[in-house]
Amino acid sequence: MKGQGIKNFFDKHRPKFEKGGKLHPFHSVFEGFETFLYVSAATTKKGSHVRDSIDLKRTMIIVVLALVPTLLFGMYNIGFQHFHAIGTFAEKTFFEVFLYGALRVLPALVVSYVVGLGIEFAFAQIKGHEINEGYLVSGILIPLVLPINTPLWMTALAVVFSVIIAKEAFGGTGMNIWNPALVARAFLFFAYPAQMSGDSVWVRIGNEQVVDGFSGATPLGMALNGVFDYNIWEAFWGFIPGSIGETSTFAILIGAAILIITGIGSWKIMLATTLGAVVTGLLMNAFAVNDYMAMPFWHHLILGGFAFGAVFMATDPVSAAQTNRGKWIYGFLIGVVAIVIRVLNPAYPEGMMLAILLMNTFAPLIDYYVVEGNIRKRLKRAAV
Repeated sequence: MKGQGIKNFFDKHRPKFEKGGKLHPFHSVFEGFETFLYVSAATTKKGSHVRDSIDLKRTMIIVVLALVPTLLFGMYNIGFQHFHAIGTFAEKTFFEVFLYGALRVLPALVVSYVVGLGIEFAFAQIKGHEINEGYLVSGILIPLVLPINTPLWMTALAVVFSVIIAKEAFGGTGMNIWNPALVARAFLFFAYPAQMSGDSVWVRIGNEQVVDGFSGATPLGMALNGVFDYNIWEAFWGFIPGSIGETSTFAILIGAAILIITGIGSWKIMLATTLGAVVTGLLMNAFAVNDYMAMPFWHHLILGGFAFGAVFMATDPVSAAQTNRGKWIYGFLIGVVAIVIRVLNPAYPEGMMLAILLMNTFAPLIDYYVVEGNIRKRLKRAAV
């Protein structure tokens, strides 16, 4: 009955926000909260329309649910890395380790959502449009792809840049050509490189005393220097330094399963991206002239942000290719470019972010040629 009480509350106050009501300027805010909780009461009046229970809000919520395993593991891993660095992990309980990480991650999530949704609400009011739901996913993605030591003001600044420049400047949700979360990360990477790279940004130490010999280097950072001092199974489970949500391939695979089973994420793009990385990694192994090129090709699939990017970033339905054949080409090229950047660029051991943003740019062109090719084939058949 509590749910009915909330519904009655919205029904009671709706006239105030409708045209002519004293709170009509805030109609988009009211409608955004109502449709977040309930399916819209509006029905079609004429013409043919697609009727489906899955709208944009429900789609975004499923993606958020798929991200929960990576978020929860990321919280634990932050505590795990911290207490290992100061040499007190054996003295801590699971709850203490998780709580430490949660208290460091949650402020970034709060800042991301408050700033991002605040901007979304403001633009909706200014334009007189409904509130876009796209930031439900971007709001959790942005903190997950950042190092744990990223200052909150930098997170807020990245959110502002992402929402205004990468999305609203192009017309809002559904019109952006780049993945907004990756644009936020790219902005910080190029604007504040010292705070986004190096060994010290990945492990939260605070004012604690670090034990001798501690290094916060990521496995990809070590591999760049020809050092493979990491356990590949620890890397698979995620017990390594790295961005908050990118370390656990296992947790990411759980999210991938959710997206594929629900039909929200494109398995074609995920598989094509993996195939592109495997083929390129094998070629690098075959013609290796340095230690990084000789690194086993399948290590690339587990280390860094490759798995996270392939599952949650490359499959963005707005900035990815739309045609079936285009998805295979788009995903394959992401895998190729990511490994090429990783291995052949000595200043940048990670390449997934730039690979996805680059292919976001070319996704419309890929779809164009796929469609043109289909048109030519049909014209030839019609001429026979």
